[in-house]
Amino acid sequence: MSKSYSISDLAAEFDISTRTIRFYEEKGLLSPRRVGTAREYASAERVKLMLILRGKRLGFSLEQSRDIIDLYDPAAGNMKQLQLLLDRIGEKQAELLQKRKEINSMLADLKQAKENCEKAQEAIANKR
Repeated sequence: MSKSYSISDLAAEFDISTRTIRFYEEKGLLSPRRVGTAREYASAERVKLMLILRGKRLGFSLEQSRDIIDLYDPAAGNMKQLQLLLDRIGEKQAELLQKRKEINSMLADLKQAKENCEKAQEAIANKR
C-alpha cells in the first residue's frame, strides 16, 4: 500500500500554504482522492507537487510544468519528458543570458549617465 498525505502534510513538507496546493488542484495539476471532505494525496501527487515547485524555482510557467509532468512515462524511460525538460532548460538559459546582457548594457548606460551628471554638477559648482 502506498503512502498517502493530507494537504496539511504536503503544505508543511514543502513550506507552502494549503491554498497554494488547492490552486494547483484547481489548475488540474494535482488530483487528490476525496475521502469525505478531506483531500488525500498519493505518493505520485506528492512527486507532481515537488516537480511543480522545482519548475517554479527554475522559472517555468505552470503550463510548461504541466507539459513536462504530462509526459511522465516510465515504461518508455521518460525520454520524451527528459528531452522536453532539456529543451525548456535551454530556452530558459538563453532567455536569462539575454536578460543579463540587457541588464549589463543598462548598468553601463546608468554609469555613464551618472558620471555625466556628476561632471555637470562639478562644472556648475566651479562656476560659482
